[in-house]
Amino acid sequence: MDPLQRFAGLLETARTTPGIIDATAMTLATVSPEGRPSARILLLKSVDPEGLVFYTNHRSRKGREILAHPDVAMVFYWPPLEVQVRFEGPAVPVPAADADTYFASRARGSQLGAWASHQSDELSSRAELEARLAEVTARYQGRDVPRPQHWSGFRLAPLVVEFWKGQPSRLHERELFTRAAPGVAWTMRLLNP
Repeated sequence: MDPLQRFAGLLETARTTPGIIDATAMTLATVSPEGRPSARILLLKSVDPEGLVFYTNHRSRKGREILAHPDVAMVFYWPPLEVQVRFEGPAVPVPAADADTYFASRARGSQLGAWASHQSDELSSRAELEARLAEVTARYQGRDVPRPQHWSGFRLAPLVVEFWKGQPSRLHERELFTRAAPGVAWTMRLLNP
């Protein structure tokens, strides 16, 4: 089975499993131009045959790091299922039309926040952010909020996918799928726990 199809099935199971608050929550790891890794929790917005899509401010630390060095890693862990899925590969910008469509589906407050927040930049006070939000709210009063050009999405086109399933005595099941490039056939091998 294609690992992205398999992941999509697991994601649907996770969405209906009691005890999993948000099945789309994932850890995204990027690397700085100096080679320092950083990781944070994001929400997956879609999965398709080409990869996994998430959205962010391109001026944020993660956005700048991805644009400078697109190789990223992503991890989903669902303790009630004793399942972890890891992805590695390049993150490529989604088409502007896709970003526009997703941005239009967001709550108005989130749309306004995308304009008001200078994500990852230093903030002198909460009042500074609230003042920017008030200015943006007034600017778009009574009309649609357009997507900022610096806010868009990325699609991780995985070259590596690993499925981990917890087992007794820590003799876990691990299946590693790899491919040389997006669109190329996957190979699978088992790994020791």
